[in-house]
Amino acid sequence: MLVSRSDRGLLARWWFTVDRPLLSAVLLLMAAGVLISMAASPPVAERIGLDSFHFIKSQLFYLVIAVGLLVSVSFMDVIWARRLALLTFVAMLALMVAALFFGPEIKGAHRWINIGPINLQPSEIAKPAFVTVAAFFLAEHVRRPEMPGHFIAYGLFVVFVGLLVMQPDFGQTLLTVATFGVMLLVFGIAWRVIFALLGLAVGGGVLAYFTVPHVTSRIDRFLNPDKGDTFQVDTAIQAFNNGGLLGTGPGAGEAKLVLPDAHTDFSFAVVGEEFGFVACLALMAVFFYIIQRVLRRAKGESDPFAALAMTGLAAMFGLQACINMGVNVALLPAKGMTLPFISYGGSSLIGTALAMGLVLALARRQPALHVSPAGWQAVPA
Repeated sequence: MLVSRSDRGLLARWWFTVDRPLLSAVLLLMAAGVLISMAASPPVAERIGLDSFHFIKSQLFYLVIAVGLLVSVSFMDVIWARRLALLTFVAMLALMVAALFFGPEIKGAHRWINIGPINLQPSEIAKPAFVTVAAFFLAEHVRRPEMPGHFIAYGLFVVFVGLLVMQPDFGQTLLTVATFGVMLLVFGIAWRVIFALLGLAVGGGVLAYFTVPHVTSRIDRFLNPDKGDTFQVDTAIQAFNNGGLLGTGPGAGEAKLVLPDAHTDFSFAVVGEEFGFVACLALMAVFFYIIQRVLRRAKGESDPFAALAMTGLAAMFGLQACINMGVNVALLPAKGMTLPFISYGGSSLIGTALAMGLVLALARRQPALHVSPAGWQAVPA
């Protein structure tokens, strides 16, 4: 990019302060998602009577929005990033409530709401906003102990998780509880609170097992495959076996021809079959690089809010990826959770882009003052 260091415009300041390696890794994942969608989605679309490229066109539409959001948010300073997160969280909570009453019922859940031609899942976009807002209130309690910021963060957590359970969406609930737990560990909260959160998660899981039929079915099938239909997981495992080290080649896989969720929950299995074990390792390496780079930036951050928010966003991103991959290789019960930037899903793509945009905004290097013949001026550190 031809931008001079002497240029003091908005674009130049962004270019020399944004984490370019992190931005490149995120864009690489987005590009990989399009490639994998091209490999996995046409047979799925044809099976349900849609145009072969229906999901690809939709993915590209949302990708344009996601890239624009990613870059736009990365231009923000810490204050505006925090404001955006708060406004987004409030708006998405309102849409989650609206979805309970007015949204379509899909597979027994009210997680989506139609906004014009767009079918939106508000919880996907609320997740990174919640992490950022909760980090602010926790950090404010550190900066101003007289302010009950930690109690406000707990309250927001209860409201958000309560709405997730009402939808119901136990996969996202588990992810949110785990992410908030990581944030509290970094924050330095008392162990009794951590154990209380763990107890809440375990108690909620037990309650869901005994009261929600599809949760019972998924856990039973995981613990005892003979108890139910394990077709998707079995097919995914066979796809990895078929792919071997280097894969069968783009378009030559068989799993996508029969897997109902080949383009969403089981896109990682399509990668394993058509591009092989080496490609799976490469994809995992990109995820690992993003997570460790964000955590390293968080560790070196002097602002408690930015450090805590980046830690939470990295934990959310990494845990979601691990859950999806774990389901694909039968290490975890089926969760219905997407692989960030890779699986098809407009709301997931936009929500993850918001998360990474917030990370890039919070991780921007601040200009340092250096002397020059013209006097003191800000230049990139």
